[in-house]
Amino acid sequence: MLPDIPIDATIHLAFAFDLGYEIDLERARPLLAGEAGALARRRRTPESIRYRPAPLRVALDASGVALPPPGRPVEPPRADLSLFDFGALSLAIRFPVRMTPDELLALANELADPTPLTASARLVLAPWLDRIRPVVTEFEISDLSEEYVIFQLGEASADWLETHRSWVAGLVRLESEPMSPEQVDEATRLAISYAPNDAIVIDWAAAVVADRDCADTIQVLEFANVQLLEFRHIDDRLDDRLERAYATIHPVRPRIRLPLVWSPTHNDAVRQVRELEIEATSLFERADNALKLIGDQYLVRVYDLASARFHLREWQNSIRRKLETVGDVYDLLTSQAGNRRAEFLELVIILLIAFEIILAFFR
Repeated sequence: MLPDIPIDATIHLAFAFDLGYEIDLERARPLLAGEAGALARRRRTPESIRYRPAPLRVALDASGVALPPPGRPVEPPRADLSLFDFGALSLAIRFPVRMTPDELLALANELADPTPLTASARLVLAPWLDRIRPVVTEFEISDLSEEYVIFQLGEASADWLETHRSWVAGLVRLESEPMSPEQVDEATRLAISYAPNDAIVIDWAAAVVADRDCADTIQVLEFANVQLLEFRHIDDRLDDRLERAYATIHPVRPRIRLPLVWSPTHNDAVRQVRELEIEATSLFERADNALKLIGDQYLVRVYDLASARFHLREWQNSIRRKLETVGDVYDLLTSQAGNRRAEFLELVIILLIAFEIILAFFR
């Protein structure tokens, strides 16, 4: 059991939203008075590890977002808004708190439902989004969002995780009730340490970081949260557009199909499927390649653990499969268009032959 003594901690809330196809960061800079947000780095981190391109980062007032009870911030929250060129943004809010371990568990349980906090975050962002609307291509705020909680504690001892495994499992699962040994082991399975006095445990809804100098680690987790949102968004758009394409190929209500060369519905479907393939491929590649971590094996491992928990590889594979399907649908629609042209030419030839036969009778 942990002693019932208040401990200093920082609660990081990360909210990811999608705004559109692309954000022109250069044009957005004077609108927001922001600066390029370089990746936080320690002395061991080489200069080659960075965002490409760096997001635009702006400090803003997040007083409209409050922790649910029993959260008691010891000072006002600090917030940073990060805009990425591939159309996503991340709002990161930090709440310094002083709470007992049991109170932290109770707070984690309250954070399991992010709906009120997400609604508050959207209200905080609303005036800023109005400013950048002119520099966002295909501006449309998605209903999708991703929320992630990071509990940052002080330095850890060598056996800290083993000693407090059940408590840590409750934090990362946002669960205040006791869990079975199997669930505790699964919740704390993906853990990593760089030094004897630090530890990181990553799960689907939350992470625990026991380290004082960990700004780079937290940014990597926040970026993985943004990637998850973008992959979900791309996957959903692919699903919607593929359903429309399938409806064009196999309509629910059979209709008489004349062998015409030009069909507005058919040609629009071909164009939309091709545009979707190009757009989704571009978004996918930019979201996947925005953060380059080659050179710092520790951050690579942190990112890999987050990717495993967020199932980013599975989302990537799903998107790749659907992009291949989009290509197949495009080929099928193109083939159908070619068949229609061939049918039209055959009809013209038949009519010409019939016309010649009729003329022969009259002669």
